[in-house]
Amino acid sequence: MSLVLRVTTALALSACIVATAHAAPKKATPAQPAPAPAPQSAADPGDVAYAAFQRGYYLTALAEAQKRVDANGDPKAMTLIGVLHAGGLGIPQNDAKAVEWYSKAADRGDREAMFALAMMRLAGRGGPRDRDAAAKLFAGAAKLGEPAAAYNLGLLYLEGMQFPRDFGRAAELFRQAAEAGNKEAQYALATMYKEGRGVPKDDKEAARLLGLAALADHLDATVEYAIALFNGTGVTRDEAAATKLLRKAAQRGAPIAQNRLARILASGRGVPEDPKEAVKWHIISKAAGASDPFLDDYMARQSEDVRKAARKEADPWLFIIANSRT
Repeated sequence: MSLVLRVTTALALSACIVATAHAAPKKATPAQPAPAPAPQSAADPGDVAYAAFQRGYYLTALAEAQKRVDANGDPKAMTLIGVLHAGGLGIPQNDAKAVEWYSKAADRGDREAMFALAMMRLAGRGGPRDRDAAAKLFAGAAKLGEPAAAYNLGLLYLEGMQFPRDFGRAAELFRQAAEAGNKEAQYALATMYKEGRGVPKDDKEAARLLGLAALADHLDATVEYAIALFNGTGVTRDEAAATKLLRKAAQRGAPIAQNRLARILASGRGVPEDPKEAVKWHIISKAAGASDPFLDDYMARQSEDVRKAARKEADPWLFIIANSRT
């Protein structure tokens, strides 16, 4: 049997897995805006407030941050207080207070506060939803080097609502964030290189970026990088390594990875053929929506004992999938 794994991608707000060669297309799920990051330590390595926050001593963190605000109007301390209010950490959640503190810190040039405030404006937390204000805040934070802000600003350029749609500008922003280690941006930029949108089509660069995002445990990137490895697209073919990555993604609940792993186990490519495991992963992926007539036929040709054993091992997954839909 010829076994070639394929995946195609499309851009809505950013990259997403859409379809495959041997299974029915799976509905695309646009990547979500990056969440607000945890506050970073101030320049002082002896930052008591930040250390307390990291250890979960939130009331201590609040008290120490307030001392710094009172002493010198420290914007980092203001951002930390905003995070505590926004998350309800040690104190009741209060979005209005979070916006107040983020605004104070943002006015003093704190890029993390700008980004956090942008996310609040985007979600309509602590005030009216205001995408224009969010876009301006993303832009300000991105100029100051905040990777997540650059990524989210890139999404807005892809969307084409706050700004005219500009794939080239989106790619620049994704690159800025990707080079700073943002895995969402690495994946989005990889997709642009695969499709030749905003950048020249380049399978090698796409594979490199997918590999970086996969190392950071980006699930969709792990699946796509595994498929690139299996096919030798932009990277040296390595079916065994691809199978390990697909198994990892399958165990994390990715239906496409579960389906590809089932096909590999049915064919004996990269690993020895294993009918029970192949049928198990087919049952799981099919329950999650990844239908596959070839694997239906493969399962029907196995013995009753193999199908029964596979079903038994798949049952816990089927329970989780069924409950996730209720």
